[in-house]
Amino acid sequence: MRILGIETSCDETSVAILDVAGNAVRRVFHETASQIPVHAVYGGVVPEVAARLHVAEIVALLDRAIFQRRGRAFDAIAVAKGPGLATALRVGVEAARALAFATGKPIVGVNHLEGHLASAWLVPGNRRQWVFPLLALLVSGGHTELVLMKDFGSYEVLGRTRDDAAGEAFDKTAKLMGLGYPGGPAIAEAAEDGDPTAFDLPRPMLHDASFDMSFSGLKTAIARVWDELPKRKQADKGVVADLCASIQEAIVDVLIAKTVAAAKQVKPTAICIVGGVSANTYLQERMTRAVRRDLEGVRLLAPARGFHTDNAAMIAAAGAWHLIRGESHDWKKMDAEPEMDL
Repeated sequence: MRILGIETSCDETSVAILDVAGNAVRRVFHETASQIPVHAVYGGVVPEVAARLHVAEIVALLDRAIFQRRGRAFDAIAVAKGPGLATALRVGVEAARALAFATGKPIVGVNHLEGHLASAWLVPGNRRQWVFPLLALLVSGGHTELVLMKDFGSYEVLGRTRDDAAGEAFDKTAKLMGLGYPGGPAIAEAAEDGDPTAFDLPRPMLHDASFDMSFSGLKTAIARVWDELPKRKQADKGVVADLCASIQEAIVDVLIAKTVAAAKQVKPTAICIVGGVSANTYLQERMTRAVRRDLEGVRLLAPARGFHTDNAAMIAAAGAWHLIRGESHDWKKMDAEPEMDL
């Protein structure tokens, strides 16, 4: 089955064609156009600007994916229909609906979060170890959730952030400190030269019995610390590095503690760490050590480099999970679902 995937949920326009045959997956085409340089001017994503940029990019990407190089055939269409920015999602959904109408191919609307879960499945070595149940830490700019994967399409959210996502905490504090957008990579880079114990920051809900998380209070504490620093210290690269290291340490501490606690309860065969924030090298290293130390026999699965953030290959992969089970949707009734949940 050859699946055309489309992703426009936020600030990445992405198109992919996956060839799926049993446990073999081949990327026939995959391109992503990032809007980061545009939104960096504003310090964050502007929804209407994102949607306008998606319109131009989706046409160019679909042209290259389908019509150039003597044309590429596809058997079905998978499109991210939510959650995400409403106007951005609709660009992808309408493009997919038009293709379904024109070609008569089956179409499936994919949950963007399920796409992130599927991003780890794209790695050949991971597919060989893909034995349910799996526990996924899905951590991105808009979402932080612990998801128990019981089967393809069968998920239970064990815990989630009650306010801000971890990625949002990175982005907002980076903006506060003038480090630019996106904030996660900026803080991670500065943290390399910092002391993670330099600032005593809170770990909200660290010892709470639930698997829920909260990062709003941490964000407020960071803002208070920053505002209390003299201007000369705010301009000191060493002080900024120490604060960034302390911020990263606090967020990672919470993510690790909650993931390990959930794994001890549900006893998964493996832990998948997915989403944009999962590209953070320090988080990867700490999670690897924690799994080896506290979770005997549990494997750690992650996406390949470049597939942590939003991309159409993961949407096509998640679409494959549905299409293989015989599921498809009516293109006439399909619409974006900005508040969609797993």
